[in-house]
Amino acid sequence: MIFTLILAFVIVQRLVELYVARGNEIKMKALGAYEVGESHYPYMIALHVSFFLSLIVEVVIFRPMLSPFFSWLFILFLLTQALRIWCLASLGQFWNTKIIILPGANVIKRGPYVFFRHPNYVVVSIEIILLPLMFQSYFTAICFTLLNFAMLAVRIPIEEKALMEATNYSKEFKKKLSSPIVNDHQQ
Repeated sequence: MIFTLILAFVIVQRLVELYVARGNEIKMKALGAYEVGESHYPYMIALHVSFFLSLIVEVVIFRPMLSPFFSWLFILFLLTQALRIWCLASLGQFWNTKIIILPGANVIKRGPYVFFRHPNYVVVSIEIILLPLMFQSYFTAICFTLLNFAMLAVRIPIEEKALMEATNYSKEFKKKLSSPIVNDHQQ
């Protein structure tokens, strides 16, 4: 029962995020923004859909018990959700599941973007590990953590290159190199 509730919450959350992302994409493109990295986006969607399918299959077939550390993992999950909301709220209309670039924009310097270059990717990475571990679904945790890292190895360089070319990303990045705080992220 708890698995179904948590899974339903996360899936509904993702669907709402896709709706918000679509609205943000329309707003940004009306301001002159453009998309980069279109070729990898369908693979990213496939990765996330496959993650949920794998988690469901692993839980249904193997019927694992809750992790002995479930309470701690659940608290970490809730903190991760708070970080997710902070990321989305901080970026506002710049937040998207796609890489949408607004030429001439200043990178966001508030919220978690004061501390991390890509906090939303950190959130997703933590969730991909946490959700399966909460239900002792180790295959899904390991497999999709590795696949997610491979996806981010493609996505982040594309995003950073586009931000460097079209925004003040490079200037902000160079300014922060000597600082322990890095905040150079538009989306």
